[in-house]
Amino acid sequence: MSSSVSSSMSSLTIDLCAPRIPPKTFQPAQRIHRSLTAQAEKTTLIWLAQRTPRWINSDHLTGLGILAQLLAGASYALAPWNRYALLLLIFFLALNWLGDSLDGTLARVRNQQRPRYGFYVDHMVDSFGALFLMGGLAFSGYMHPALAIALLIAFLLLSIQSYLATYTMSEFHLSFWRFGPTELRILLAIGNVALLRSPIVHLLGHGPYRLFDVAGAIGLAGMAAMLVWVTATNTARLYREEKIS
Repeated sequence: MSSSVSSSMSSLTIDLCAPRIPPKTFQPAQRIHRSLTAQAEKTTLIWLAQRTPRWINSDHLTGLGILAQLLAGASYALAPWNRYALLLLIFFLALNWLGDSLDGTLARVRNQQRPRYGFYVDHMVDSFGALFLMGGLAFSGYMHPALAIALLIAFLLLSIQSYLATYTMSEFHLSFWRFGPTELRILLAIGNVALLRSPIVHLLGHGPYRLFDVAGAIGLAGMAAMLVWVTATNTARLYREEKIS
């Protein structure tokens, strides 16, 4: 009995320590990007990638993206002491777009794709970036912390849905309902300019309300509807494709 257990443990140890051989049959999922700015963004990114110095690679750009989003979150946290940090935040959003969007394009233009590494790292970085950004917003006083947390949860749920769809259907959707990360950055930049003008709004004679509470509530409702719709649509599609005989 003890010999059998020892043999099983030895086999398990060997399995755990054995080198992992990357699957040679790995096929990247089809990228589907139908946002409002998708075509213009693609053209711009290819133009930039063709002119990027050779000493800059996609890892450098990924690092720039996460650093910029960390600084964007810090700018929100600093805004109560100096509201012009909101303008600095717009600059960091632009840097985040550059790093987060150009890294993959640069790899494709140079034929240096690392599809598994790139997919994993890019989306883990996106998750931490969202945490930094919404954390800063929660500390800013421009939005109720509970609403900021709810928006973060909604973003992570949409991300999980997207990754599961990528695995099960080999389709990676970069946008939902014509909205993608770039559109969200643009809306956030516009919102920051509006915050500089006035962080308080009145609606139909009611208020005052914080501008970002109103915008955040609308955004949360939209993200929730998006999540329910896409989940139901994908579930129905997979059910049709894998019916029990």
